[in-house]
Amino acid sequence: MRDRLLLDAMLGKLATYLRMCGYDAAYALDRDAEADEDALGLAVSEDRLLLTRDERLANRAPESVLLTERDVTDQLRELAVADFPLELPAEPSRCSACNGPVERVEPSERTPEYAPDASDERVWRCADCGQHFWKGSHWDAVAATLGDLESGE
Repeated sequence: MRDRLLLDAMLGKLATYLRMCGYDAAYALDRDAEADEDALGLAVSEDRLLLTRDERLANRAPESVLLTERDVTDQLRELAVADFPLELPAEPSRCSACNGPVERVEPSERTPEYAPDASDERVWRCADCGQHFWKGSHWDAVAATLGDLESGE
């Protein structure tokens, strides 16, 4: 399964989930590729599998997956049926906000006010945008959503 993806402008929330699952999931709007031609060019130049809800765009791409659902949980279910592994890794590898790589914050390093103290809890920082992440309630909610896919709920 390909792990380098490009999600079209209609799939921003799905990009967040896929990044949390470890996929290199570029989002068209973050890359100024809202127009079909720009998205196609980006998918080709970066060798990415295009995920889209646009049938015409899917048919024009060298490699694509056409999703039909609007709800992100239903989109995840479509990807699971298409044999995309959907599980959270032991440690995050991608920034859910910008898709950059994340690195572990050392326990001696300071964290922003919104993040826990790195000496109390494992914290990661995006190397690109600087946002800090930890396994809190959002991580738990995504894990529950992915778990529901496995149980068929």
